[in-house]
Amino acid sequence: MLIGEVARRSGVTARMLRHYESIGLVRPTGRTGAGYREYSADDIRRIFHIESLRSLGLSLHDVGRALDDPGFAPEQLVGDLVRRTRERIAAQTALLTRLRRIGAARPAGWEDVLQTVALLRALESRSTGARQRAALSTAREGSVPVAALAEAVLGESDPHVAGALRWALARAGGEAIEPLARGLGAPEPEVRVRAVRSLAEIPVDRATALLRDTLADPDTAVREYAALALGERGAADAAEPLIAMIVEARSDADAADALTALARDPALAERIATGLVVRLARGAAVPSARRRLTQALADIPGDTATRALTELAEDEDRVVALTAAYVLTVRAAR
Repeated sequence: MLIGEVARRSGVTARMLRHYESIGLVRPTGRTGAGYREYSADDIRRIFHIESLRSLGLSLHDVGRALDDPGFAPEQLVGDLVRRTRERIAAQTALLTRLRRIGAARPAGWEDVLQTVALLRALESRSTGARQRAALSTAREGSVPVAALAEAVLGESDPHVAGALRWALARAGGEAIEPLARGLGAPEPEVRVRAVRSLAEIPVDRATALLRDTLADPDTAVREYAALALGERGAADAAEPLIAMIVEARSDADAADALTALARDPALAERIATGLVVRLARGAAVPSARRRLTQALADIPGDTATRALTELAEDEDRVVALTAAYVLTVRAAR
């Protein structure tokens, strides 16, 4: 079979067949009387083998080794191909993600595209200062890749950079909700904490609903950040988790402040006071917990809190009694 027909049947160009011959990969068995290359059935079979191996990503050098070296072991080479393919896929995926982020920023011109590319690179920098400056620079940008900021904050361990990123996302408002919501489903608790802390700074109803769902998270820190945020928003669901935080001395001062914010609603004030009294009546595990609960009652308005403090002024624990008596004096002076 002459080279032109081989090219038509195999899909390999005549030019490539000549290249294969020049590097010794496949040599036509014979020549016609006119000197044209003539390929045998075995030659054509070898060409198909070459193309099959090339389709796996092998170089022509490795193809030749695979076909001609009896001692050639494919296992290591295939393993290298798997690794290189994964690296290539990761690079292409990263490129696709970057392009999508640039598109989501709705650039008006190439200047906007270049600014967005610079911002994305800065957010990926190893320098904490560069990442922080990138987050703060969004105040000057006309269009901001919100999804990129959300991904950055979910992976950011430096507290200063994370704070700047949360600030930038809060400025984006509702547009940042869905990218952050995906972080709530992450398997790593620290990522879920970052998502909750970022949602806490976005005062929209969808963020509040997501924070409510997070009160059932299996991780204590995630639940507590959600409870603190909900307390500041006046969400009644947060009352019981906040009281539990006071009992367990986990950010108890912040929890007490959040309860005070909740207690601005008179109906919630009575509910919170009742919850604190119930915990006191049960007898907290340690005296320090009873003292914290007593202090928490101080800023809860209403008759229930006043009656509880009056009883606590006679408590056997002198610190509890003195605290309650002082709080009653302050309340009476208001």
